[in-house]
Amino acid sequence: MVPENELGNFDRLDPIAAGLVTKPKPKQGIMDITPHKGGEATIEVEGVVQGRARIIELSANEGAMGPSPRAMAAYQAAATDLHRYPDIGAKDLRAGLAEIHDLDTAGIVVGNGSGEIINQLVHAFAGPGDEVVYSAHGFLMYPLAAMANGATPVKAPEENYTASVDALLSVVTPKTKLVFLANPNNPTGTYLPSSELRRLRAGLPDDVLFVIDSAYAEFIDHNDYTPGIDLVDGHDNVVMTRTFSKIHGLAALRIGWAFCPANIARAHDRTRGPFNVNAAAQAAGLAALWDFNHVDRARAHNIRWLNWLQNACVRLGLDYIPSVGNFLAIRFAGEDGLSADDAQKFLRTKGILSRRITAYGLPNHLRISVGLEDDNRTVMETLDEFLSIANVP
Repeated sequence: MVPENELGNFDRLDPIAAGLVTKPKPKQGIMDITPHKGGEATIEVEGVVQGRARIIELSANEGAMGPSPRAMAAYQAAATDLHRYPDIGAKDLRAGLAEIHDLDTAGIVVGNGSGEIINQLVHAFAGPGDEVVYSAHGFLMYPLAAMANGATPVKAPEENYTASVDALLSVVTPKTKLVFLANPNNPTGTYLPSSELRRLRAGLPDDVLFVIDSAYAEFIDHNDYTPGIDLVDGHDNVVMTRTFSKIHGLAALRIGWAFCPANIARAHDRTRGPFNVNAAAQAAGLAALWDFNHVDRARAHNIRWLNWLQNACVRLGLDYIPSVGNFLAIRFAGEDGLSADDAQKFLRTKGILSRRITAYGLPNHLRISVGLEDDNRTVMETLDEFLSIANVP
């Protein structure tokens, strides 16, 4: 029986754990999964937060510059056809991606965010008794997708918060079906150069699928970086995933895409749901692709203010993980009053949302997205105030 005083909160209960449901039950292991939690978007308060008229959202790595005006116009224009099903193959969007990146459309798949593509790849290629490898501080979607499909996630140690090719290869076994590498990685912001990606691919068995998650590729201006297209072109077991959620500022529409060998694309199309990318998203995504000026402005903004945030951390005496993404993981002391939890709570009192990354094995860090100029200045001024108050005897 459920305690009487909990009946009013029935929607918050896990009915299986509470003993309310005996049959049918989910497959073994499903209820062991901790659901992925996104960054906060609101603070429940009355009116303003200690004098701030708006919330500063820096918890989800969203594009600071927002969506392209062309994308917004395309989205609005799609309203007249909302009674029509979307193109099931997203032909125009895939053709645009192929033209801009000089790719074969047969190897391009699109999804409801790159997260859906990640899950469908695991669904298609791994199951009970199989293993899925990823780096210790890698994106949580990888182990979640593995567990949801009955496979076992396997973590490889990192070096200086950076994925290690040798460590990844050391945990590959005959049970390994997929190896995921976020490059750059979320939440650390570190990356491996193209030479290391090639070394990792060369060390993998040909029957292991190597998935390069390049969600933040557009932000990088380093000559030794590759998003992975060249590796896909040269091998039968490499997939590159990308997203419209970051530099294109279309997180709300959930558009992801991947470039992969044609046989992998065919497997993906047999496991995804039909009409998985809606018509408005397809139209906005295609328009965003061609707005090169908007992408250039977003990249330049991020380079400038990411560097500014890192320099501000130095001035405040805060450690951070050097990043090439649109976010920064800042380390706080673990003692009472100076912990990451204390810092996050203080930021919230000022209406600033950051992200704890304890689930990634980084309990002493907060991840801060690069925002607009006022957001960036405000968050560092607030951290300066936090440190000053916390250090008062």
